[in-house]
Amino acid sequence: GRGVSPYQPPGLWIELCLGGYVRFVQDHCEKLYRRGMYTYWKRSAPAPSLTIFDTPTREKCVLRRSRTNTPLQALVLLNDPQYIEAARSLAQKVMLEAGDSVIARIVLAYRLATAHRPSAKTLTLLKKAYEEELAVFQKDPERARKLLTVGESKRDEKFDAAEHAALTIISSMILNLDATVTKG
Repeated sequence: GRGVSPYQPPGLWIELCLGGYVRFVQDHCEKLYRRGMYTYWKRSAPAPSLTIFDTPTREKCVLRRSRTNTPLQALVLLNDPQYIEAARSLAQKVMLEAGDSVIARIVLAYRLATAHRPSAKTLTLLKKAYEEELAVFQKDPERARKLLTVGESKRDEKFDAAEHAALTIISSMILNLDATVTKG
């Protein structure tokens, strides 16, 4: 398929292009959600989120991708709009499929991300974190609204914003686990 231009930091290509005439134009709608292999590749300005996760430079053929683990990867997973939106979508999916039980929602999110059930200790920690986040978002609805509007996809408004935001944070935590990032 055709190349796509997903989320990237604003002004990235301006800084890296001689003369500054080339502008990055982000795609929208379904094009934002295609696999990374379809991302338009500019050698002087590769997609930052792919670079952070050790994508080969494409200057030569490689048989095996190198694997590193750096704090920058965690920062991307926690702050990049693409990953925040993914966490929100995961939260919404488990809210739809797991019913009203917080435990069932957390277990389903964990299983979808890692293909395993969380241990009792992990489940207890995630439930406690959910309750803490829920209290924060219930006290500050604007904070929940800001989190739930990151990215272009629209959220299902039938869900309580504070619950959805709290579960988005838990989903983000799950998506940031080593078992999720490096499984396989």
